[in-house]
Amino acid sequence: MSAPSSTTHVPGQIMAGEMAEQPAVLRRILDEGAAGIREVAERIAAKNPRFVLLTARGTSDNAALYAKYLLEILLGKPCGLTSMSTTTAYDAKPDLTDCLVITISQSGGSPDLVASTKAAREAGAITLAVTNNADSPLAEVSEFHIDVLAGPEKALPATKTYTAELLALYLFVEGLRGGNGADAAKALPEIAESVLARRDEVKQLAARYRFAERMVLTSRGYGYPTAKEAALKLMETSYIPALSYSGADLLHGPLAMVDNISPVIAVVTEGKGGEALQPVLDRLRDRGADLVVIGAQNQVDHASAGFALPTEGLAEELQPIVEIMPLQMLAYEVTIARGQDPDAPRSLAKVTETR
Repeated sequence: MSAPSSTTHVPGQIMAGEMAEQPAVLRRILDEGAAGIREVAERIAAKNPRFVLLTARGTSDNAALYAKYLLEILLGKPCGLTSMSTTTAYDAKPDLTDCLVITISQSGGSPDLVASTKAAREAGAITLAVTNNADSPLAEVSEFHIDVLAGPEKALPATKTYTAELLALYLFVEGLRGGNGADAAKALPEIAESVLARRDEVKQLAARYRFAERMVLTSRGYGYPTAKEAALKLMETSYIPALSYSGADLLHGPLAMVDNISPVIAVVTEGKGGEALQPVLDRLRDRGADLVVIGAQNQVDHASAGFALPTEGLAEELQPIVEIMPLQMLAYEVTIARGQDPDAPRSLAKVTETR
């Protein structure tokens, strides 16, 4: 999906171009960034943190949730997502001795992220910033920094920085446990290219949602952050209310709103997360939901429609990096079909000035 060359802005041209950069960004991280990420991981592992806290907003918050799954499953570390207002608004003074605090931000410029990270370091935490800006205020106040090497991102909806964050976090967690994540991830750029080349399939899916009044997205395990990020992309570009639920939570009440005209997108990761989602898919089919599956071909065959991912042989924990790409394209295509510009959603800014 390449951006048109023109001095006149074509709606969506920036977002389209940045989505198309993702295979190159993944290669850059593997070729140029992996060694540095591993070095940071080794230095932090030597400090032996007892538990981990993750701090982020927006798209990066979904990357943080992905990191939470990695840290808890692969390392067995107690891990949580922080509430920044406890320090920035309430001036709480937690004891963070032996705690690793990872702050994730594309720009590294949001004041609350900087303030909470500074407070964490003063409270005894080991602090790591994961950003797309090595010269950012967040990188400056953190003890350690990982650059996700995505290059400048101009479209307001984050695409290439999200997948770059996921890969960087995966390599970091693998480094913490002494593994070489770059070997397991080496197929990602080629898989990403094959997914992004299937734009016509996504356009056909987008036609289902042009007049949608709401959407529901669901997944379990490593796919859950993908469902949340896809919902965010749909809301910020097309303005369609998109609700994301863990499959387990969907069964605890929200399922009642699903009927035979309700569009539901299920992200079915191959592995234990996808297996855990199967009872939810059965319930959705029983209710006659308009079910679209992003996942393996055998899962797509049992849905109303879908997008089959070429992830056979790819570790479950790496699949979210490519799972999100057809959903990024879907948000883009739905927005274009609705006559809007995905490059510049109303009322949004690239750096959010929360405190």
